[in-house]
Amino acid sequence: MSLPTKRSTCSSSSSSSAPMKKARNGLQQTPQSRDDDNDREGFPAEEDPTPAAANLSRKKATLPQPTKKKLVIKLNRAKPTLPTNFEKNTWAKLQSAIQAIFLMKPVTFDYEGLYQAVDNLCLHKLEEKLYQQIEKECEVHISAALKTLVGQNTDPSVFLSLVERRWQDFCDQMVMIRSIALSLDRKYVIQNPCVRSLWEMGLQLFRNHLSLAYEVEQRTVTGLLSMIEKERLGEAVDRTLLSHLLKMFTALGIYMESFETRFLECTSEFYAAEGMKYMHQSDVPEYLKHAEERLHEENERCILYLDAGTRKPLIATTEKQLLECHISPILDKGFTTLMDGRRTEDLQRLYTLLSRIDAFEFLRQALSSYIRKSGQRIVMDDEKDKDMVQSLLDFKTSLDTIWEESFSKNESFGNTIKDSFEHLINLRQNRPAELIAKFLDEKLRAGNKGT
Repeated sequence: MSLPTKRSTCSSSSSSSAPMKKARNGLQQTPQSRDDDNDREGFPAEEDPTPAAANLSRKKATLPQPTKKKLVIKLNRAKPTLPTNFEKNTWAKLQSAIQAIFLMKPVTFDYEGLYQAVDNLCLHKLEEKLYQQIEKECEVHISAALKTLVGQNTDPSVFLSLVERRWQDFCDQMVMIRSIALSLDRKYVIQNPCVRSLWEMGLQLFRNHLSLAYEVEQRTVTGLLSMIEKERLGEAVDRTLLSHLLKMFTALGIYMESFETRFLECTSEFYAAEGMKYMHQSDVPEYLKHAEERLHEENERCILYLDAGTRKPLIATTEKQLLECHISPILDKGFTTLMDGRRTEDLQRLYTLLSRIDAFEFLRQALSSYIRKSGQRIVMDDEKDKDMVQSLLDFKTSLDTIWEESFSKNESFGNTIKDSFEHLINLRQNRPAELIAKFLDEKLRAGNKGT
């Protein structure tokens, strides 16, 4: 009876010891692990979330940051006020400085301080009154400077030097005044189109008082015209002085009305008299050279000291008096001599000068007349029929040379030569044609014998 008891005990102990051994080997499954295994066997495994989804979930979980507010500090500045009597005291300093500049004395105030004072007046809307005060002060001194030239009993060249000195002083003085009151130009004048700049205001004052001092203006113009005439006659003159004074007239805007009109009238009178004189005293080649030199001189005069706008009327006046008025005498007196002497250089000069005044038609007529007269002596001389063809060929060769070297191969002149020769061939009906045919036959026979 005791044996069954032991067997049951052993079986229970053996059954309990087996799981313990498995547990030691790490193979024992807990109830939870068995449930997990059952889940994996009955259902598909759940996928892990992607990194992007994880990041998105983290971003959504981030709390919004509070916005930063800017701190703005507003300063309530009161408009600066001018000290008592500032305007009066400032103008007193500026007036003293302007007077010192016009009287060529040292300015006792600092230029930077004067500039700042003008700028302050402009800032407080006092620029209009300041502009009027400066204009009035400048007018006083400009008028006084020009009045010192009235009644000057000096040599014309000395008087012109005094005028130039006054003008140069005026320019220097206005530049200094403008540098002090530059704020007026920048802040007042630029906003008022009807108001002149300080420089233009000074020019207007100088122009007005120069016109009031009529004697000064007239003596200046007369002196300039006298100097130019002396230069035309070969005397040496001060071209720098001429240039400065004529630029003064241009800057003042009175060049044309006060100087140019009288200058062109004097030029016309001068060259009208000179043209008549040289036409009677010299031959045509010398006259042409003289006219060419005069035109060159007048062109150089425009470059050196005359206004650029004077060039066209000046050259036209010179061409009229030296060329247009003497076309017929030049051609009648000298064209035949030039052609007979084959003077290609002088003929080229004649061609160039007449091209300036559009007088080619006169020259073509003279050429045609010359060819017909000279050719007629060859064709109509019965005693020289034997040499007529060769003489005509030599004559034609010389004309071709002149046409190429002197007349620039002008097509109209080439046609004139051709037409004139056709006229010569037809002067004696068929005789010139017969002689030409005979001449060619002889040349051909001589050529065949040579071969």
